[in-house]
Amino acid sequence: METDYVFPGRRVAAVSMILGPVLLLTGTLLRSQFNFFFPDQLRAMSEHPALITAAYTCFLAGNVVLWPAIVALAAKIGRTRPALAAWGGLFVLFGLFERTFHAGIDQAAMGLAGRRGAGFAESVVSESYQDLHLFSFLSFTIMFGWFILAFAAYRAKALGVVQAIGMATMGLLPLGVLKGTEIVSIIGTAGLCVALLPAGIRALLESPKPSRRSVLLTAVAVPVLGALAFASTLG
Repeated sequence: METDYVFPGRRVAAVSMILGPVLLLTGTLLRSQFNFFFPDQLRAMSEHPALITAAYTCFLAGNVVLWPAIVALAAKIGRTRPALAAWGGLFVLFGLFERTFHAGIDQAAMGLAGRRGAGFAESVVSESYQDLHLFSFLSFTIMFGWFILAFAAYRAKALGVVQAIGMATMGLLPLGVLKGTEIVSIIGTAGLCVALLPAGIRALLESPKPSRRSVLLTAVAVPVLGALAFASTLG
């Protein structure tokens, strides 16, 4: 039987709109006490490993969790502004992919700082910072994607003017490897909360009550996924 289902689903998108921005803002605030550039970030990892690990993990998690919200918003925009939806949605998704790639480099560098010291990790990062890779050519999507998507959302009336401006401020976030927090980082992640949290909460409250079958399936799936997640850490 056909339904009006649109991937990734209303409830998933709603949770993404809430968790994604909150996690990004949390990670941004947790590392705000340390200087912005990578030598200071690496020294902070050596001196405050738990705090820095939590900060970078929250930011990475928010970056990954955010994609269903972007897909859902682009789909909504596409009903009246398909071209803008495609450009804005794709640019933002490419930007999320790139930040995830950067997070992998961050993880490796932080590991070096923890095991070999901040000085050794700093020398490795400084020597390889300008190395070319696929995402070297896509850095512009991190900034411009948010501007395009915000404009598209406003033109399609998917977001109001305040929410659209809040989303556009995400384009101010510094990009690259081992970037700490500046004032524009806080403005951008807080702006994304303003843009998406109200829509996410509203969508979650308006979502139909899940069926008993869905509840039972979720109850079975959660421990299975937890076991698979643990097994994934073993090798």
